[in-house]
Amino acid sequence: MTPLVAVAHGSRDPRSAATVAELLDVVRALNPALDVRAAFLDLSAPRLGDVLRAVHGEGHHRAVVVPLLLGKAFHARVDVPGAVAEVRRLFPRLAVTTTDVLGPDPWLESAALRRLTEAGVRPGDRSTGVVLAGAGSSHAPANAAVTAMADRWSARSGWAGVEPAFASAASPDVSTAVARLRARGATRVAVASWFLAPGLLPDRITAQALAQDPDARIAAPLGADPEVAELVLHRYSTALAGLDVRQYA
Repeated sequence: MTPLVAVAHGSRDPRSAATVAELLDVVRALNPALDVRAAFLDLSAPRLGDVLRAVHGEGHHRAVVVPLLLGKAFHARVDVPGAVAEVRRLFPRLAVTTTDVLGPDPWLESAALRRLTEAGVRPGDRSTGVVLAGAGSSHAPANAAVTAMADRWSARSGWAGVEPAFASAASPDVSTAVARLRARGATRVAVASWFLAPGLLPDRITAQALAQDPDARIAAPLGADPEVAELVLHRYSTALAGLDVRQYA
């Protein structure tokens, strides 16, 4: 069985690693035979390089790395490939396939909308404006993907509107997004989370939203959602099917 190494960003906030562990428990429940391992890029342990070294040390000749990232920003484009390349430099016979990141994807959008519903937000409520909040990136296409998702939601939800907002490195911020929603007639504010797990940036978004509207409804991060887990498995199986077994001869 080729190990699935799920790599998350990592955080000093212990809730983040705990949420990743819960998500991977759901992945294991969906496929109990699968060897699923957690790894992190920074701030949490074990690090991706250490997990891949352990995979090699146990005699595996290949692994599939699934980045638990919601967009193709710096971590996906630089950190993950760099860590994999370093391990392969040390162990050239270990074949490592890195899948696409998780987002954007309809399954993730479905999970984010479900979290909004759990927070008490219903489609068709013209009094409610929704802030779709993400981390933000210096890589413009990653931010554009969140903006495009907000536009899709706005067109079909029946809410007063949906505006993107970012916790860092990009604009608009939450206060600007809320102002735009109020200009469109929203009297209530809700925040949809485009974060996988709790941490510093989601907390920052929450604090900013509550400063604008103390009664704002705040959706939880995507977390251990079954559709997120299904997507992790889909990324793994798609990558595994594309492996050229001749390279292991």
